[in-house]
Amino acid sequence: MSGLIEGLPDAVALRCLARVPFHLHPTLELVSRSWKAAIRSPELFKARQEVGSAEDLLCVCAFDPENLWQLYDPLRDLWITLPVLPSKIRHLSHFGTVSTAGKLFVIGGGSDAVDPQTGDQDGSFATNEVWSYDPVTRQWASHASMLVPRAMFACCALNGKIVVAGGFTSCRKSISQAEMYDPDKDLWVQIPDLHRTHNSACSGMVIEGKVHVLHKGLSTVQVLDHVALEWTVKDYSGLPQGPMAVVQGSLYVMSQSFIWKLDGNERKSTVSAHEFRRRIGFAMIGLRDEIYVIGGVIGPDRWNWDIKPLSDVDVLTIGSERPAWRQAAPMSRCRGTILGCALFRV
Repeated sequence: MSGLIEGLPDAVALRCLARVPFHLHPTLELVSRSWKAAIRSPELFKARQEVGSAEDLLCVCAFDPENLWQLYDPLRDLWITLPVLPSKIRHLSHFGTVSTAGKLFVIGGGSDAVDPQTGDQDGSFATNEVWSYDPVTRQWASHASMLVPRAMFACCALNGKIVVAGGFTSCRKSISQAEMYDPDKDLWVQIPDLHRTHNSACSGMVIEGKVHVLHKGLSTVQVLDHVALEWTVKDYSGLPQGPMAVVQGSLYVMSQSFIWKLDGNERKSTVSAHEFRRRIGFAMIGLRDEIYVIGGVIGPDRWNWDIKPLSDVDVLTIGSERPAWRQAAPMSRCRGTILGCALFRV
């Protein structure tokens, strides 16, 4: 990486390059071999943190096309396409996805592929494979496998570790096992099982610094004390059912054509979400002071049996006095049911 910019020490030049937006990195690589080496170096990404130019991007994977991820840059309203995830499982879905240690992790899941001749599902229901995308090398890599194959499970990143819990090992058998992954050691270790297992898909959210495991259609939530590594069961009987997002530490739920803000057991109507009543399979995620509703499909109704896959992105700004919806740039490649969605800081 010698002589990056004439007249400047390389350490200073690297901090200059660190201020260039992530989406322009492939262009910078074309300048010279030394610039390419600098752009693909861990030092550049450390410098991005130091100079305050690290970017918060959204990572999204949809049903179509299979195993393809895109990154959304909210400051520039544009989409970046990643290389195809090299899993041998076709239409990988029902996986867990988080970002930590500067990488995007795709964990477990199974196949959503259907045989066009017979209509049968692909035989792979649950896997224990683990992949990560590294923005430095701009490549996917495989990691140590989970101890238990699972799909439709809770998955969260907390304090640099990844916690997975529950889910299914086959289409009929739900499990209570939980485990934790250390990215630095590339090692999975077993942690205490969930107290309860339910015959329904579960999801995970970090609320107030704790992992919460929520089962679809149930008011009981299991919370992990990550210091003592113990699960407690709490009843949120007033919790509305629907897609959820955490924005600036507060939990928001889309239910009954409204976005609700939850404060303890109280809920407050924030804004109408009436236009989403026929939209299913979308992702809902918080970024800064906004909620993003991404993709999904328009389901059939009594007048129209067609299913319309969407690439739309709708954004609700919570921070303003009057929360209002706006449209962002639609996904440029992906469309349809969202299989994975996570925040990614690069």
